[in-house]
Amino acid sequence: MNETLAVQVRGVERRFGDLQVLRGVDLDVRQGELVALFGPSGSGKTTLLNLIGALDWPDAGEIVVLGRDILRLGERGRAQLRRTQIGFVFQGTSLLPTYSALENIDLALRLPGLGYFERRRRAKATLAALGLSAWANHMPEELSGGQRQRIAIARALALQPRLILADEPTSGIDAAAVRRILTLFRGVAEAQGTAFLIVSHDPLVADYVDTLYDLVDGKVVRRQPDLENDTRERRDKAWVG
Repeated sequence: MNETLAVQVRGVERRFGDLQVLRGVDLDVRQGELVALFGPSGSGKTTLLNLIGALDWPDAGEIVVLGRDILRLGERGRAQLRRTQIGFVFQGTSLLPTYSALENIDLALRLPGLGYFERRRRAKATLAALGLSAWANHMPEELSGGQRQRIAIARALALQPRLILADEPTSGIDAAAVRRILTLFRGVAEAQGTAFLIVSHDPLVADYVDTLYDLVDGKVVRRQPDLENDTRERRDKAWVG
């Protein structure tokens, strides 16, 4: 595998009974790159994220993540990869209702074995970066849907992983907050070399990423270059603005 690639997918297929969702998917995501994957609901975008994140198993094909062939890893190796190297932003946030915003992030950072003070430093820093410091001690039920989504994003960023898989990360968030989040993603990608694979329906996401793909009829198709150039121009204007 090319050492600059965070994700390399080749010929991946996934079926659920008689329904074939993925039909020979090929996809590359490089370190420090923001990649967006668009497609209608039910097209298999979340399925592909789950396969790359070692949460599911393909029926055919190859998946190499951060230099590791995840289909050859045992369950312990897959779990270790998820705990230490991959940050997840799930649909529905998956926050624990009996833990505060800060504690939800802290809990995720215990899995890779970080010490108390480092966990708290990272949790507070990511909450501040997302404009959530004032809600650090609030419980999920005391927060809006958009705030809960931002906490889920903070939880993934605080891990400082090499790869972030984000499933509709901007869902339920106002446009100003979306721009702040995507600008933060850009900064993290450039500073830490983190790769981002973002599944979305949000047109604002397309303004900030490096590469756009569409999932069509079970295959990943790169967006046409002229459309990508137009996206970069709109993204540059968004940064200036």
